[in-house]
Amino acid sequence: MRSILPALSACLLMACAATPAWPDAAESEALSQARSQSELTESLASQMWDWAEVGYQEEKSSALLQDTLAGEGFTVTPGVAGIPTAFMAEYGSGGPVIAILAEFDALPGINQTASPVREEVPGKGAGHACGHNLFGAGSVSAAIAVRHWLEESGTPGRVRIYGTPAEEGGSGKVYMVRAGLFEDVDIAMHWHAGDRNTAAANTSLANRSAKFRFRGISAHAAGAPERGRSALDGVEAMNMMANMMHEHMPQDARMHYVITSGGSAPNVVPDFAEVFYYVRHPDPKGVEAIWARLEDAARGAAQGTGTKVDWEIIHGNNPLLVNEKLARMMDAKLRQVGGVEYTDAELEFAETIASTFDNPARDIASAAEIQPFEVSLGYGSTDVGDVSYAVPTVGLRTATWVPGTSAHSWQAVAASGTSIGYKGAQIAAETLTLAAVELFTNEDLRAEARKEFDEKRGPDYEYKSLLGDRDPPLDYRK
Repeated sequence: MRSILPALSACLLMACAATPAWPDAAESEALSQARSQSELTESLASQMWDWAEVGYQEEKSSALLQDTLAGEGFTVTPGVAGIPTAFMAEYGSGGPVIAILAEFDALPGINQTASPVREEVPGKGAGHACGHNLFGAGSVSAAIAVRHWLEESGTPGRVRIYGTPAEEGGSGKVYMVRAGLFEDVDIAMHWHAGDRNTAAANTSLANRSAKFRFRGISAHAAGAPERGRSALDGVEAMNMMANMMHEHMPQDARMHYVITSGGSAPNVVPDFAEVFYYVRHPDPKGVEAIWARLEDAARGAAQGTGTKVDWEIIHGNNPLLVNEKLARMMDAKLRQVGGVEYTDAELEFAETIASTFDNPARDIASAAEIQPFEVSLGYGSTDVGDVSYAVPTVGLRTATWVPGTSAHSWQAVAASGTSIGYKGAQIAAETLTLAAVELFTNEDLRAEARKEFDEKRGPDYEYKSLLGDRDPPLDYRK
């Protein structure tokens, strides 16, 4: 008996630790409100999935979210930071300001029906391959739930939602940070579509992008080749040098490109060509160091091919500044809500999708699980990073896609337009609602989060944007 009791006690302790905490009265009321809005979450997400509007062109998606919030009594301020599709909406008075971010841009060059097999939509040039339709819908649904809780409970405070366009390569949030729109915010929250449920404290890579434009001299490629200077040669020479740089970059760095213009006919020496580059690194200074070498490669390519080159910075993001105190709180709230449970029809859809993966997929059953909490480096980039250096920030991911799905894939587009995606967005909405209640009512947590934030930024911190002082590139997707 002596040998069994310690083990039994340990098992009981573990069981207790693994059991989600019951919500208190305030949380129960807010959670009930959030759950009653599942149809709203689905309706918003479905409509934006159909529209699939790309960065800075999200007129209908932005208007839909603004109108929904205005109808719920929010004060809406459209067109902030010089961006027509960006907005702020607020409800409440006094107290702390808790912000929720909402994205809604789609990715160009990929589309898919809501089918588990590859099936493109003729004539549709974009798709929600990163699930931002779900992001925007879940965030707005959460903000409305919090708004009702604030009113019914009489709690002082303001819930503010930021409509943030063009996350995909447009850095919409950076311009909002630059405009000082987060200066009075106490805590900012965000979430993202994904193939798992996690509130782990994952940082991200800083990044910068630019379009390098080479200009040469056109000529007949066969009749007078000596008179031409190929802009495409300039692009290809730059790409060759950049590819050789990969061997001599830090291991955590990333650099990739696409040729966006290379000429129209083989028998015409192209006098214009363009290549679009991204550079990423965990540290903004690392991005700048690699970037200087990339600019040298562009100059060398132009000189060697007898062409001219200039470039336009398109976007730039700082890395996420992790706030572990807030992340652990968000993890606890996510565990209260739980993961995504599939119906028989959803399970069949998921199994069909999973059969299309080249690599072994994650266990489909993991959609119902919450991943262990950890602090780690993520290799993506997001303009939420700049927000996280302006105000203490916390986020989560939910299983809006079939486990094993890669972002920016047709499989992600498909799931983002189905009940699987909508369920994941609803999990996010409920978790954000519980987190907001905690933040409004727990002054000590807000103070501890601010202390960690100040310590990590350091006493001499000065904000610097990686995209400089340029205006928002409103036409970068045209």
